[in-house]
Amino acid sequence: MAIPVVVGVDGSEASLEAVDWAAVEAVRHDVPLHLVYAVVPDHGAADLIAVAMERARKSAPSLRLSSEVLHEDPASALLGQGRNAFALVLGYRGRGDLAGLLLGSVSLAVSARADCPVVVVRGEAEYRNGRFGSVVVGVEDGEGSGTAVQFALREAHVRRCRLVAVHAWSVPPGALSPPPPSGYALEAHCRPPAQVLDDALRGRAERYRSVTVSRQVVEGPARQALLAAATGADLLVVGARRRRGHLGLQLGLVNHAVLHHAPCPIAVVPQM
Repeated sequence: MAIPVVVGVDGSEASLEAVDWAAVEAVRHDVPLHLVYAVVPDHGAADLIAVAMERARKSAPSLRLSSEVLHEDPASALLGQGRNAFALVLGYRGRGDLAGLLLGSVSLAVSARADCPVVVVRGEAEYRNGRFGSVVVGVEDGEGSGTAVQFALREAHVRRCRLVAVHAWSVPPGALSPPPPSGYALEAHCRPPAQVLDDALRGRAERYRSVTVSRQVVEGPARQALLAAATGADLLVVGARRRRGHLGLQLGLVNHAVLHHAPCPIAVVPQM
């Protein structure tokens, strides 16, 4: 039995936009969609789920669809669902979050701790509806980006669009012994930036020969490079390392920045 795309719903417009996106995503990958509403108490749950299911069917009439109401806090409920999910899909801000917040507390908590890819659906309709024909993936030095690159290639394949792999690097100011790399930055004399991209794509891109892959090497802060690339993307993909000795992921400053400011949906993919 195929594991589902799981989408969290709470009645907010942002969560319904996430339902729209998740429904199309589930059809692309030929997997079911499972709607989850977590609340204590559950007053009005049936009506809210019915609205969300109607929205999903409108977006993808052929969808295999199920729903569930869980009596626990939303972050814990979604993290539990993520242990057996193709991906978790969330709106960028929930019903209970303050209007001034850039990213809801549940979306941030789930992005930082989930065992599966988490997609936070952001942006105007043109970014959510596949207008640009491009998936962007951030590539850092080391092993943190491997699963993210694989996820991004698969997304580009099912969408029949191009993949843009972005690696940002910087030269430390006048120091012989550079500080440790931060985020996606890489000191120029450690390893050529172009090689970082080549190594990340080698082998993985060969499995998706139909996908056109372009490489962008950018000198400067990674958050700026990724946000700039995302202005022409339908999906931005970033990786997250496991934290040694702690539950959850190492999101880092770059991932926090793109989660809060990306103009398009963003997928956080845990390192496997």
